[in-house]
Amino acid sequence: KLKFICKTASEAYENLPNTININETERSICNKLKIDLINKGADHVLFMACSSGKIGYEQIIFDPTDNLMESGKILFIDTGATFDGYFCDFDRNFAFGSINEKVQNAYKATWDAVSTGIIEAVPGKKCSDIFKSMNNILKSAGSIGNGVGRMGHGFGLQLTEPPSIMLNDETILKPGMAITIEPVFEFESGNMLVQEENIIITESGNEIITKRAPEEIPIIK
Repeated sequence: KLKFICKTASEAYENLPNTININETERSICNKLKIDLINKGADHVLFMACSSGKIGYEQIIFDPTDNLMESGKILFIDTGATFDGYFCDFDRNFAFGSINEKVQNAYKATWDAVSTGIIEAVPGKKCSDIFKSMNNILKSAGSIGNGVGRMGHGFGLQLTEPPSIMLNDETILKPGMAITIEPVFEFESGNMLVQEENIIITESGNEIITKRAPEEIPIIK
């Protein structure tokens, strides 16, 4: 059930660039994604956060607005859809018309940090270990910090559950845990760029249950 909703949301995200355009609103784009999620088999879309900006976005818990996706903007959508009571929780980013070099750098850094987080998230590792490994990559790429405070968390029957991927969480990962890997790149302005995937810890490592975001940000033209 958990794998089904993560697969369903991955497919909906992947299809979204085929249905949206420059100068469309955040609200219109999110509504298209919600409809596609339901059509693909989700029971509910209980959470959908959205934000946009030229250089990242201010935060990651806004509701969609009537802001237009003009050329040069980046759009962030985070989805918590459900199937039979189980949540997915992951996000995607889209650029419109063109992509700023700073945004491109941040997207690559967060994508690389996700890769490292997935490699590190195995039985016996502490949540703090995963945070440190991802944070090293982000800092090397120019991130000035992490105002969010964590870079992932548990999920499943709730949208967010313990543990937290943060510096002071010493929880040891065990098989069967479902967690998000969610690095945050913070720009000088305080704006951010976030990528997120969902995994399940297994006896031998982990299983990625979302289809990973493309290595280069999709550009809507």
